[in-house]
Amino acid sequence: MRNLVINASKKGAIINKNIYGHFSEHLGRCIYGGLFVGEDSKIPNINGMRTDIVTALKNIAVPVLRWPGGCFADEYHWKDGVGARETRKRMVNTHWGGVIEDNSFGTHEFLEFCRQVGCEPYINGNLGSGTVQEMSEWVEYMTFGGVSPMAEMRVRNGKKDPWNIKYFAVGNENWGCGGNMRPEYYADEYRRYQTYLRNYGDNKIYKIACGANTADYNWTEVLMKNAGQYMDGLSLHYYTVTGDNWDKKGSATGFSETDYYKTLRKAYYIEELVENHSRIMDLYDKEKHVGLIVDEWGTWHDVEPETNPGFLYQQNTMRDAIAAGLTLNIFNKHADRVTMANLAQMINVMQAVILTEGEKLVLTPTYHVFDLYKHHQDATLIDSFVEAAYLADSNIPDLQISASEDKTGVIHATLVNLSATDSQKINLICNENKAISGRILSGEITDYNDFSDANKLAVKPYKSFNKAENGVTFDIPACAVLEISLS
Repeated sequence: MRNLVINASKKGAIINKNIYGHFSEHLGRCIYGGLFVGEDSKIPNINGMRTDIVTALKNIAVPVLRWPGGCFADEYHWKDGVGARETRKRMVNTHWGGVIEDNSFGTHEFLEFCRQVGCEPYINGNLGSGTVQEMSEWVEYMTFGGVSPMAEMRVRNGKKDPWNIKYFAVGNENWGCGGNMRPEYYADEYRRYQTYLRNYGDNKIYKIACGANTADYNWTEVLMKNAGQYMDGLSLHYYTVTGDNWDKKGSATGFSETDYYKTLRKAYYIEELVENHSRIMDLYDKEKHVGLIVDEWGTWHDVEPETNPGFLYQQNTMRDAIAAGLTLNIFNKHADRVTMANLAQMINVMQAVILTEGEKLVLTPTYHVFDLYKHHQDATLIDSFVEAAYLADSNIPDLQISASEDKTGVIHATLVNLSATDSQKINLICNENKAISGRILSGEITDYNDFSDANKLAVKPYKSFNKAENGVTFDIPACAVLEISLS
């Protein structure tokens, strides 16, 4: 019997809802054939946006969506994606498959999609191959309500009133695909570019600087020292890759128990990264005014057989769901510094929450994890602890938890059993005497949903709670994510 303790009297930071954000790039079938099919498609849509996709994303309360990249952002020129679609410029997507990008999904389409889903747009500007003027004019085009060339262009393109745009990033992965820059050079470029991201009217831009790749702590040090006072957020990118190199990342579905535990060990590394980057940020920002924005994270496996290697299409198993659950618990626990995270990517790419094939749609196990965790959004982190053992010759616990209290006083705890084989008996001790209920996702480590069996894995009610002398007892199956609600 393992003890699980929830202490609602010991409160922490507010868990920013944007920790449950997502990422959509012009990559593979994320945009085209994913969220956007066009107004003339036989697939049901509103203004070209798939209605089934919008409905599914509203169900998990997607709070924020990043676009247009990714590496694509630093070769994207926004003026090519506005105006009449038949006159928009066509370009080669040099990063992802060498396919032709026709720019039929641009600024207006993205912001319409965000409107339908009910999420905040997070725009990633082009520093790598763009100009200060281009980036400045994009902000003016979207947010200025007065008389100016960019505002007039927006009106001509069908949008009289400006949008409200809060989140804007100055470049992406500028240490790599965004220009192969040194941190000192990027810090100076960031300072220059952000100067011209103006606040028009009541719109206030939350400026996000390009942060480190994984454990590049020098990048964080240089950026915080030289540009920290000019930013609201600093990004961090980390992908969980099971294989020993990027050329052989490992199959998304054909893996062993050893591979399963290797994936979880690598996923758990995000905690060390968050803690170490946060310590550096604390040296220059003790009041934590600058948020750590983990705007690319997730599992990255080999593409599915007979698919375009540049499209990064992969299946999604319970292994990915467990990795997502443990990662989100880590972000919750560090909500004092982590203020946004964006899973890569939303549809048909890497650790997607939705897969599509023509009119068909599949909700992945990772989608169901986001469903189980959605009640943490904007709730208050509360103290929680679960007795755990170490997994498979590692320092990774077999059980992991985070808990929060929402504005109505309801407590939600998300418990992950990382073991591939062993269920655990749990004794829940809480200083609040409340009614208990639960929802669960569980399965074999290699289980997944596909187009022939879309509902093999789904969230189910969990009712096997038993009153005990010192609390409530229950069993959590192996390879499971359980949401416990106390109301």
